[in-house]
Amino acid sequence: MDITRQPQPRSAARSLPASHPIRRFPRTRIAAVTLAALAAAGAAAAQAQVQAAADWAPGRLLVMPRAGLPAAELERVIGVPGSRSRRLGGSGVHVVELPPQASEVAVLNRLARHPHLKFAELDRRVRSGMAASDPYMGSAWHLPKISAPTAWDTAQGRGITIAILDSGVLATHADLAANLVPGWNFVDNNANTADVRGHGTQVAGTAAAITNNGTGVAGVAGAARIMPIRVSDSSGYAYYSTIAAGVTWAADNGARVANASFAGVYASASVQSAASYLKSKGGLLVVAAGNSNANDGSPASTTMIPVSATDSNDAKASWSSYGSYVAVAAPGVGIWTTHSDGNYASVSGTSFAAPATAGVIALMMSVQPTLSPAQVESLLYQTALDLGTAGRDIYFGHGRVDAAAAVAAAAATATVDSQAPSVAVASLANGASVSGLVPVDVSASDNVGVTRVDLRVNGKTVASDSSAPYQFSWDSSTLANGTASISAVAVDAAGNSGSSATVSVTVANTTVAPPPVVADTTAPAVQLLNPASGSKVSGVVAVRASASDDSGSAGLKQQLYIDGKLVASATGGSLSYNWNTRKVKAGSHTLQAVATDAAGNKNAVSVTVSR
Repeated sequence: MDITRQPQPRSAARSLPASHPIRRFPRTRIAAVTLAALAAAGAAAAQAQVQAAADWAPGRLLVMPRAGLPAAELERVIGVPGSRSRRLGGSGVHVVELPPQASEVAVLNRLARHPHLKFAELDRRVRSGMAASDPYMGSAWHLPKISAPTAWDTAQGRGITIAILDSGVLATHADLAANLVPGWNFVDNNANTADVRGHGTQVAGTAAAITNNGTGVAGVAGAARIMPIRVSDSSGYAYYSTIAAGVTWAADNGARVANASFAGVYASASVQSAASYLKSKGGLLVVAAGNSNANDGSPASTTMIPVSATDSNDAKASWSSYGSYVAVAAPGVGIWTTHSDGNYASVSGTSFAAPATAGVIALMMSVQPTLSPAQVESLLYQTALDLGTAGRDIYFGHGRVDAAAAVAAAAATATVDSQAPSVAVASLANGASVSGLVPVDVSASDNVGVTRVDLRVNGKTVASDSSAPYQFSWDSSTLANGTASISAVAVDAAGNSGSSATVSVTVANTTVAPPPVVADTTAPAVQLLNPASGSKVSGVVAVRASASDDSGSAGLKQQLYIDGKLVASATGGSLSYNWNTRKVKAGSHTLQAVATDAAGNKNAVSVTVSR
């Protein structure tokens, strides 16, 4: 959110990529529409809440099934013919693309109470905590304020990679170039991580601009690596889905710290799940509290570290948001950092308090690489300078970060962990009778942190969950009727494991004769959405085809032919292809889309265009 409070130009929505259409509503700030909120308020209240929301991607939902739910069952849970889902990396979050005729709000209301989903939410659009810049003001006051120079005597972040989830990073900046490692662009789905807004370069410099190079400014962790991950468009907006995908990608590619300076992401169940996945890989996600000087009522998070902003007097910045969700505070006023024009600027916002904190975490991890994420969090909070009301409060969280104290505490902490986690099967009672898909809840805790929980049936692992709450869907129909033994095993970062008591249940599935096999003789429906028949084309044309079938989209295959030549294939309900018409001769050209279902039934449609 821009602290200058300037209205967003109406043309901003039109600048979004075609793959991310949005629906505009009054920009009223609300908490994320999550499963918990919908379950509490009911469908009618959820509808009212949705209508008050700012922006989201139409036709798209984010859902997380319980661990162990088969893919075919997830499709049945969604229950919308023609929908498609894809998993975000190794996390459990799925992006569900609905067909054009489906209402994402109606589907969300139906899924809100489903027993085999951890959560369902709209793919909301959030804005970065934009900066107010002045190239003639500012200094590095924030570095001595958090005792960074003292910390540098012990650690500078070497060996740690910080992922910057933002608008990209200027790769040629003299104070950043040597620290950059390859990243990814989740807006255009390619490796181009150039900065399209300028915000990402400023955030990157705050966290890890090179120190001791006689140039420009110094980041908090000047020897750390910078992994640029572009998740926002040129207007500074990102979606929950691109942020969650970026966090997951960072975890899978070696980042120990990730920073997402976007207001409100702490309220997203999908981003929280991705943050849990990062934790299971040994990393931590830091996010901005926001710049609206408001409390949106979000609860404290155990998955990520939201940061509010302070000034040079250790007072809350006038525009900094606050609430129970704030974990720590850090300097965010007049922060001197790198600029996307290759120079430097003074910037303000929780967007910069967050990467300052990410830099402190990188220092801690570099001095003691074997610390678990839970240990790093605990030491960061313990060593923060308590401001405001004694103890944790809504303005400063645990306090303003202190780099020197945090690094000293990390260096002095023993990392040998021999204590096993405690774990229990919480939702099943001994002697219970079960059938079909069985929801199983497991509680697990550890002195350092649980990284994985396995559900076991008759001694065999049937599913694993790496993010709390630990929830499973067990298909009891895979066993013969009779007694089954259910248990759980929790594993921590040190490899210690703890087992639960065994719960004995009775499997009592009703034996039903299978329905007679009915041959599928209905061909799928297929249509070419673009270009229109008879139209005149030029340049690169986005060719789009859509198909649906009475048996669902899972078995569909699509093929696109141009002038009789196969140019693209896809599975599922949609197909897209960029046709470069500059390479074809002038005159008429025929485009044909062919759809084939799992039974081999086929249908085709053609259009003729001219160049």
